[in-house]
Amino acid sequence: MPVSGDLPVPARALAVAAHPDDVEFGAGATLAKWSAGGCRLLHVICTDGSKGSWDPAEDLARLVVTRQEEQRAASLALGGAGDVLFLGWPDGELESGLQQRAQVAAAVRRFRPDVVLGHDPWKRYRLHPDHRHAGFLAVEGVVAARDPHFFPELNLAPHRPAALLLFEADEPDHVEAVAAAHIRAKLDALLAHRSQLRSTMGIDDAGERGQQTAFEERVVSTLVEHGALGGVPRGEAFKRIADL
Repeated sequence: MPVSGDLPVPARALAVAAHPDDVEFGAGATLAKWSAGGCRLLHVICTDGSKGSWDPAEDLARLVVTRQEEQRAASLALGGAGDVLFLGWPDGELESGLQQRAQVAAAVRRFRPDVVLGHDPWKRYRLHPDHRHAGFLAVEGVVAARDPHFFPELNLAPHRPAALLLFEADEPDHVEAVAAAHIRAKLDALLAHRSQLRSTMGIDDAGERGQQTAFEERVVSTLVEHGALGGVPRGEAFKRIADL
């Protein structure tokens, strides 16, 4: 399968994800590269992240606030301005319905991105339903945003992005090459999600340097694997849809 590489740096990039930290795992280095080139970033986070804890006694209202703060910090670490739109649907209960689609379409129409990024909803054997639904919202939100007769009640001019990049794809056909500075920004953005260190990143003790190093090595190893698909040392791989 032919693999394309390196889009022109977009003026604006909008990333749609199920939870705080999903964008950083899927596309953090790419967004850091684009941000360094002058791209404006907007995160759209579909859920409230309220189930992102293994502690049965967790204060969930506080967790929601914490995860919002972490996501804004992650945006800053990627070179963004901390611009995050939280749709606020309950974690684990996201649906790809008309109401949610209208929210994503409105974000696309307001922000007017050149590139939209999101989960690949067609990934095989995906366990988490939020990722699947968020992926469909990214795809279907772009369709709704581009056509003037979808959601006219929004009173927002239609907008057609130039490309849609889907991360976590089973059959990627596009690789964005990334350099050391972009990788460091991705890692810093991931580590900004401190509430997820234990459950998602395998870091039981935030002060345990060995565990953090092991996590960072796993992330870099994935970037090496993705880069090899496009013939570059390190990269992030996507399914690219350009006929929008």
